[in-house]
Amino acid sequence: MHERERQRIILSVVQARSVATVQELSRLTEASEATTRRDIAALALQKKLKRVRGGAEALKAAAFGEISSLPFETARTINESQKRGIAREAARLCEDGDAIILNGGTTTFQMVHHFAGARLQVLTNSFSIATHLIEHSECTVMLPAGAIYRDQALILSPFEEDGIAHFRARRMFMGAQGVSTYGIAETDPLIIQSEQRLMRQADELVLLVDSSKFHKPSSMIIAPLERADVLITDEAIADRDAAMVEAAGVRLVVAALSDEGSERDVA
Repeated sequence: MHERERQRIILSVVQARSVATVQELSRLTEASEATTRRDIAALALQKKLKRVRGGAEALKAAAFGEISSLPFETARTINESQKRGIAREAARLCEDGDAIILNGGTTTFQMVHHFAGARLQVLTNSFSIATHLIEHSECTVMLPAGAIYRDQALILSPFEEDGIAHFRARRMFMGAQGVSTYGIAETDPLIIQSEQRLMRQADELVLLVDSSKFHKPSSMIIAPLERADVLITDEAIADRDAAMVEAAGVRLVVAALSDEGSERDVA
């Protein structure tokens, strides 16, 4: 990743979370901790953030109502080609007339480009997904009630009565921040509450995660890995991670970067 791109991600994360550690930033930028410290020092010299012991701090506290998740426009540029391949395979599971759920994420967002001629019923908590489908497809689009989190392009509510319970889907397509033997992980309790309500409304759960998401540490688990029916990832998945998915009884689909021979169904 180029220096400018790394520093843009670091700044976005620090502004969203107020404080971030070197380890977190290193993981997100896929750089060494030494490189991350140099990037933090450079941004501090530019007076864009404050350098603190073990990490970085925003110059101004995050506004009330913000959540600890990477901004949408920043996250969508990370592993973008892998996400496109994964989304292509996910979209192939959809048929005209299906009722589906798309959670708000940068991999699920890539699915919308395959729905131009589709007639689906779509419930989503992402206003970026909803806006694209309204403008570029004939899908019926439904949104839950809640507050709009602009940076993450999400609609979230801490309350059960947000309308989600009135929709039933054949499949839910869901991204995640991490996957491990502990389960499917996210970064924020409010996101987890919303995702769990969405999951209850689908007959089948399809997990969309690029290979960098395996074993990313997180203390916030949405559900055990066994809760997923299908997991779609990219060709860089390690053998041990493929074995972990299969051991959980989840069907593993590996997407290629190109359209030719674009699916390898492992299980």
